[in-house]
Amino acid sequence: MTDSAIKIEKLCKSFASVQVLNQIDLTVSTGEFTGLIGVNGAGKTTLIKCLLDFCDVTSGSIEIFGTAHTRKEARKNLVFLPERFMPPYYLSGKDFLVYMAELHGVEYSNNKVTELFRILDLDLSALAKPVREFSKGMAQKLGLASCLMSEKDLLVLDEPMSGLDPKARAYLKQYLIELKDAGKTIFFSTHMLADIEVLCDRVAILHEGRIRFTGSIEECTSEFNADNLEQAYLACVGA
Repeated sequence: MTDSAIKIEKLCKSFASVQVLNQIDLTVSTGEFTGLIGVNGAGKTTLIKCLLDFCDVTSGSIEIFGTAHTRKEARKNLVFLPERFMPPYYLSGKDFLVYMAELHGVEYSNNKVTELFRILDLDLSALAKPVREFSKGMAQKLGLASCLMSEKDLLVLDEPMSGLDPKARAYLKQYLIELKDAGKTIFFSTHMLADIEVLCDRVAILHEGRIRFTGSIEECTSEFNADNLEQAYLACVGA
């Protein structure tokens, strides 16, 4: 395992004549939690799609644990949860988790699933229920459960708290802190600055396709002469 879980250098991405990402440099160290924040349309989801090789990059390079992101083996130690996640509607909750366990190469464990459902405040009755009957929040919790049971070293999460109720968010944050203590790495995008303050070692601010700041929360508030992350963020993006 290398010191860098993610290493992005001079990444550019354009769609037709529109440049969405411009000279992105970003490193996420192994065992580090890094939060990516920015206004709607800043390029956060595009950056994650480039990282996962869901779209071609225009120029620059991306490595995952020292391997070029375009090689399938680069992604063997990561798991991804997209924004607005929706499992296949024709599966039950358990069918989906069994299928995902097989894809991740881990054994499906009733005890582990029970623990994760408790952490996510998701009733075990959801295992027998068809996904088509899930609310947005239930679907998000099921997706998180599938990620957390994967035992991967790197979790890439796009707005993971979206749709979660306050109780589930609180439980999930506590569990993620335990994962940090276990040496896991998380790179996630969010609009919730409070989650960044609780969870993250570093924050990256993406604005108008460029990384405007990377560093600890203390470094961020100091650089922008702010009392808290919210004020620093607003100063950074010129709001």
